[in-house]
Amino acid sequence: MQTFNESILEPISSTQVEELEDVLVEEKTDTGTHAHLIVHNDEVNTFDWVIKCFIDILSHTNEQSEQLSLIIHYKGKANVKTAPFDVLKPLKEGLVDRGLSAVIERED
Repeated sequence: MQTFNESILEPISSTQVEELEDVLVEEKTDTGTHAHLIVHNDEVNTFDWVIKCFIDILSHTNEQSEQLSLIIHYKGKANVKTAPFDVLKPLKEGLVDRGLSAVIERED
């Protein structure tokens, strides 16, 4: 069977055929280890603002958000979400962008 170059209809020799190879790139992710998103108390943000941030960014219910805001107020900090680090990173950035004091602590 003869192969033709479709654009100019000339036979293609075996030396002209290029092999294309798909390369699978594996990214290292930290999906197995859990980490904790910790929010610290501050004297700047109101309860209403913190509750709104938890609902908007963390998808917590109003009740969860209220309880967490009280824990943060009275205890100084609270673990607001536990998940793999890669999941928590954008959530932490979202909270920090809104003025909350948030950090991620990895489990050992």
